[in-house]
Amino acid sequence: MPSIHISYYKKNGVEFILGSYENKLCLIDSLHRKNKTTLYNRLKKQLQVEFIEQEDEVLKQTAKELDVYFKGELKTFTVPLLFVGTPFQKSVWEALLTIPYGETSNYKKQAKMIGNEKAVRAVANANGANAISIIVPCHRIIGSDGTLTGYAGGLEMKQRLLELEKEK
Repeated sequence: MPSIHISYYKKNGVEFILGSYENKLCLIDSLHRKNKTTLYNRLKKQLQVEFIEQEDEVLKQTAKELDVYFKGELKTFTVPLLFVGTPFQKSVWEALLTIPYGETSNYKKQAKMIGNEKAVRAVANANGANAISIIVPCHRIIGSDGTLTGYAGGLEMKQRLLELEKEK
């Protein structure tokens, strides 16, 4: 059976699971996410795979890029990505990739970016289903009033990522 190779990234005070499938990164997720089983089961079902703990070149590259990112020295990731989701979710995640390092946006602006201004709630749900955190920067989405809103890795991690990106 095909598999998603997984490894664990535990540095800089963060703990993530990394996953790759067919030489593309499909997963960076906090080990502390509340609904991680739902996310993992979605990946397994849609790709018809199992998770196998096995390092590969994509996972090594991802870990190296995360190291540099957490030092505040990387603004653009180069690891190849695989989005696993509906066409709508993929459009939402692609829109996230256009939000520059150190900047923030909100769900309404993101809905406009994908040409569906009334889909604010659906955009928020798609962000919550993002399997490739940090690289697909859902942490850059904040409330319209400037407050921090939900983040699968927790609001403390979201604040930390935003502060890291503002410093550089």
